[in-house]
Amino acid sequence: MDKMKNENPEIASPVRTRAIMETYGLNFKKSLGQNFLTDINILHKIVAAGDVSENDDVIEVGPGIGALTEQIAKAAHQVLALEIDEQLIPVLAETLGQYDNVTVVLQDILKADLKELIRNNFDGKHPIKVVANLPYYITSPIIMHLLDTKIAFSAIVVMMQKEVANRLSAQPGTKDYGALTTRVQYQMECKTAFIVPRTVFIPQPNVDSAIVVLTPLQEKHLEPYSEEQFFSLVKGCFAHRRKSLWNNLQGIYGKNPEVREKIQQVLTDLKISPQIRAERLSVDEFISLANKLSEAKIIEK
Repeated sequence: MDKMKNENPEIASPVRTRAIMETYGLNFKKSLGQNFLTDINILHKIVAAGDVSENDDVIEVGPGIGALTEQIAKAAHQVLALEIDEQLIPVLAETLGQYDNVTVVLQDILKADLKELIRNNFDGKHPIKVVANLPYYITSPIIMHLLDTKIAFSAIVVMMQKEVANRLSAQPGTKDYGALTTRVQYQMECKTAFIVPRTVFIPQPNVDSAIVVLTPLQEKHLEPYSEEQFFSLVKGCFAHRRKSLWNNLQGIYGKNPEVREKIQQVLTDLKISPQIRAERLSVDEFISLANKLSEAKIIEK
């Protein structure tokens, strides 16, 4: 496919970013978490972290004025960008107009039917990746939405607040390990590719960012009888982080003497101390716990 060369300065350059803002009378919308990246080298590193090639179809969330989109378009087969801000649609039509492999749609990622969008915009012959600079305020919901679609993404490469990145890659027993960690690591390998300083954004946010690469697990975890019940258990066990696993389990299933006895027996069978906190359990231990609770008729299969 002929990706027409853009003869203008690259969108990410600070001069062109400000020129685009002035031309279209754009203001940064805090409500949409808009911070535009103005370091071309970092954009190149994001595309490289996703190993994006002409063999890949790429979904981008929140293209903004098209800085990252432009770099993805230069490397990928096809790009589908979902933008929620209607004001930016005509801007993107101009900034990305020379790239014939880019489609921009006015869509809220959290409400979008991604499977339908993929059917309508991709040919089904290429691996699909997600590459995006996510708004801080909805990073976790977007990641959960992507995982819940069950689309076989070959990679999800996203920029997020550094502290959230630490939570995604955390190990059991650490302060960053929680429900989000367990939910993501149940499906994906997670690594932080590199840190992005706050100084390369307009406007400058209050925290540094990180590029996180999620890829499908090479070795699957144990299979839960029910993913819904497994996710519910994990959420309940982290509801009160400072409480023991025993207390959180009673908070989920009640303090009926019969229920308490069954929970105690399950923990004994799994050799899990009732007094430990949820953050010490691995993903497989949570799955085993969910399955045993189901077998004990505490959780209905």
